[in-house]
Amino acid sequence: MKAMILAAGLGTRLRPLTNDRPKALVEIAGRTLLEITITRLRDFGVREVIINVHHFAGMVLDYLKKNHNFGMLRIEISHEDILLDTGGGLKKAAWFFLEDAAEQNTPFILHNVDVISTIDLRRMMEFHAANQALATLAVQDRQTSRYLLFDNQLQLCGRRPAKNDNDDDELVRSSTQMQALAFSGIHVISPRLLPMISEEGAFSIITSYLRLAGEDRKIMGFRADEYYWRDLGKVESVMLAGQEVKLWMMK
Repeated sequence: MKAMILAAGLGTRLRPLTNDRPKALVEIAGRTLLEITITRLRDFGVREVIINVHHFAGMVLDYLKKNHNFGMLRIEISHEDILLDTGGGLKKAAWFFLEDAAEQNTPFILHNVDVISTIDLRRMMEFHAANQALATLAVQDRQTSRYLLFDNQLQLCGRRPAKNDNDDDELVRSSTQMQALAFSGIHVISPRLLPMISEEGAFSIITSYLRLAGEDRKIMGFRADEYYWRDLGKVESVMLAGQEVKLWMMK
């Protein structure tokens, strides 16, 4: 099984923690975000990973070498000279998931390095397979600045702009009832989606998902309300997560 870790961002919101390191090497309770993510994927059964890098890229390479890739069978690096965002980053790394014809029917995981969770990846993978989806997004009913909209079958229908925007909901599929859910930065993707990404340059993968959903392709939401999840994009979130992880370790 394969996965991609999105780790190329500048980590601007994490300053001063990212003044001298990439966000992937910010620590929580003595462990870096990259170690936490790799270990979680490895424990799930992932053996091959590609990581996109940009900011302090050399530090990531040295860190992986020093720690023997944390037991992964194979780790590849996708170096972005300019930031490509989530969609552009995945498109640049698509070769990794298409190199072996025998694996092109095996879904892979796309995981932000700056989120931690207890989301059951096995259940998410089973949900993805049962629905024969192109992509499945972990979503929760919680507050966020931007929501994705899903119908009662949890198929993506559109998105809702930030509260301070005056724009209406962006709908790509009609539905009599919709639910607004927060995306959690964890995806399961079928490799057959990759050749369908027609966008170029730097772009969000959500843009591709919305276009494909509008073409009646199955982009699904996996309800992950019962699981712990935290976005680590801000310093205060890192500090809070550190306290929570320490409590887990004491139990």
